[in-house]
Parts: sequence; C-alpha cells; structure tokens
Amino acid sequence: MNFFRFIFIVLFFSAVIISCQKDQSVDVSASKTTIKADTSDNSRNFFASKGTLNITVGDSTYTFDAAKDSVAFINVNIDSNKYFGITAINKAHTVSFGISSPGFASPDLTNTIAGGQLLLNADGKHVKQYVLSNSLGINESNQISLEKYMQDSILTKGTFTTVMTNKDGERISSSSVVHGSFNLQIK
Repeated sequence: MNFFRFIFIVLFFSAVIISCQKDQSVDVSASKTTIKADTSDNSRNFFASKGTLNITVGDSTYTFDAAKDSVAFINVNIDSNKYFGITAINKAHTVSFGISSPGFASPDLTNTIAGGQLLLNADGKHVKQYVLSNSLGINESNQISLEKYMQDSILTKGTFTTVMTNKDGERISSSSVVHGSFNLQIK
C-alpha cells in the first residue's frame, strides 16, 4: 500500500504543479528526480481545455470543469514502471483529485486502479484526505475504463469505480464506493 500512496502523492503534486502553471506556457515535463512525466511520442501529458470530471462519494458529487479548473491527463514513468492518470484541482484550490493506473492508456481499455486520492479543504484550515482502500468488499470494483483516448478532439472519456478510506484507514461511510466519469477534450 505504501507504493500506491507514493504513486498518488506523485500524481497529487503533479496536479498542484500543473494547476499553478495552467495559464503559463511552461514545460512541466522536465524533472530533476527519478520521477518524471513521460514525454515520449506515444504518451504525453495534456491539459484538458473542455469537459468535466465528476466524482461521486456517497451523496456528494464533485465536478471539475476543465474550462475553469485545472484538469490534466498525465503519463508518469517511475523507475521504468509506467502509469497513466487524471489529476484535477479546482480554481479555488479547495478540492483536488487524482487517480492512476499501471501501463499505457489506450481506447477501449479497462484496467485496475493503482492509486487514488481526494483532498477536501473547504474551510482553509482542515483538510480531509481520502485514499484508495487496500481492501475491497464483495461486489466492489477497483477499475478505470477508457472508452476513448486521443481520438479527434477527445482527450479521454470513461468511468472509474473504486473504494476510498479516510487517512486513518476507516471507510468514508457505509457508501464508500467512489464512482467517477470524465469526458475531456483538448481542442
């Protein structure tokens, strides 16, 4: 589980860096550490310019609008292990989310989720942190499905389902299954 938290911390900090640089033309792919964004021709990192990312936790839904919030599809290479994922932070910097999956992104792909994190900071003082659960219950899944990826103006479209716990390892609620959908465009 520590490896998965490490992955998600990397994705979260990528989202923070990306969100702070959305309006600037800065190359965020350069890195001085062994964790770097993959910039090969087949897999790059993209800001979504249109579309939404919706995350439903219990009876609450969080929506990131790519036209105003920072939403990115990223590819990460950690010690020759490749991951793809989606990171987002709202304009007010009160809600951030990230999810990752091992391997390469492609259309019509269903894959397991390697890491996930949701941070809520509504009052500016107290942060609620939820992470991927290390145990799933019966009939609970842990997967991301990409229906489309890099087709025409669509960056990615799909859904995910996972289970999250709070930072103390307790489930969010009796309804701790997290559902999400995304439909992101680059043009």
